[in-house]
Amino acid sequence: VRSVGELMENQYRVGLLRMERAIRERMGSVDIDTVMPHDLINAKPAAAAVREFFGSSQLSQFMDQTNPLSEVTHKRRLSALGP
Repeated sequence: VRSVGELMENQYRVGLLRMERAIRERMGSVDIDTVMPHDLINAKPAAAAVREFFGSSQLSQFMDQTNPLSEVTHKRRLSALGP
């Protein structure tokens, strides 16, 4: 059994590895003397991995905010299923 933090860490690691691969590819195609860090680094792969985790994981779900009663019911349902 893995904790939520561990699952999140694994997803973020995947995003960082994708970002590293993209940076290495860019470093091979640009002039090292004139390149700036912001020209190489693109944080979108890491952000996409986090977004994917929260969008598709069984551990996250959208809260029903139709009205205050549905919000309370949703929170109780989550409490009954576990933390």
